[in-house]
Amino acid sequence: MGLVGAALALTLAAPARAGETPTAPTALAAPTAPATAASADGWRLTPTGTDARFRGLAAVDRRTAWAAGSRGTVLRTTDAGHGWHNVSPPGAEGLELRDVEAFDARGAVVLAIGEGEASRLLRTEDGGATWTEAFRNTDPRAFYDCVTFFDRRHGLALSDPVDGRFRILATRDGGGSWEVLPDSGMPAALPGEAGFAASGQCLVTAPGGGKDVWFATGGAATARIFHSADRGRTWTVSDSPVPAGDPARGVFALAFRDRGHGLAVGGDYRAGQPSPRAAAVTGDGGRTWTPAGTPPPAYRSGVAWLPHSRTAALAVGPTGTDLTRDGGRSWRTVDTGSYDTVDCAPDGGCWASGEKGRIARLARG
Repeated sequence: MGLVGAALALTLAAPARAGETPTAPTALAAPTAPATAASADGWRLTPTGTDARFRGLAAVDRRTAWAAGSRGTVLRTTDAGHGWHNVSPPGAEGLELRDVEAFDARGAVVLAIGEGEASRLLRTEDGGATWTEAFRNTDPRAFYDCVTFFDRRHGLALSDPVDGRFRILATRDGGGSWEVLPDSGMPAALPGEAGFAASGQCLVTAPGGGKDVWFATGGAATARIFHSADRGRTWTVSDSPVPAGDPARGVFALAFRDRGHGLAVGGDYRAGQPSPRAAAVTGDGGRTWTPAGTPPPAYRSGVAWLPHSRTAALAVGPTGTDLTRDGGRSWRTVDTGSYDTVDCAPDGGCWASGEKGRIARLARG
């Protein structure tokens, strides 16, 4: 199986569902053999029937996932990707959907990005058969990037700065209604600072339904990471070692396995541009960040901890997938397929999605 396969076998093993025999996961494909739809292991592409780009992804479990993307496209599978159902909101063809948060196979919230009224939040409770527009931004200065939930009721959405401070939107009823939070507890933004709507992971919570939430930025002289311990009422901010100083550079995605241990990935999203120090790690809840000793070799836009592991995670981007087995201190490329985002469910189901309709699940042998 090799070193990478052995690491995944140890870290992705998960309790079986009732009546199911546990199976050991298999290795991601080596860099010289990118995963395809016919792969025996690793990322296995699933037939989506569309060329939409899916930057929004929510893994519910091994069989169930949601994806949201360009041209207002929302897909849902309940059979491990063998069939994807188009459950796009009616009339959403002109929207750019960049994030989806799913509670189960029936309930989900999707975020449309853009200036002014292009930023919207839509909600379904019946698997996408019907949708309700829960929020439409009417402030032309706001641009929403990401949405996240602490539990089934409490969630936040992040907008780029308005009047010099990032704007936070909050819900307490599962996304049915939203309100703008006061910005008195938000540190001032730097000139040119913004979030990246690249993978639905610029605003994240930790597992367990607590009150901690983090968001990442770029574009300014320094890429920074903000933290709130009270569900978005007050915030602190820390510098990250990921290079910024340009609108195309900064931290694009975060992942926390608990309220202390987190990963940050990013770089320069422009093709062919170098992305040194494209990953960082924290062990103190984001107060301080340390650059990865061996970072991913290129820009990465998505990151996820592997279930049931304290040290293993995957990072993805247009040029490949990287694995860390030491909590983010070093990364190794294990696949060269193009993905924008990655998400793993508590039962061990891991999914990735990206350009040209690409959605893959981590095959388990």
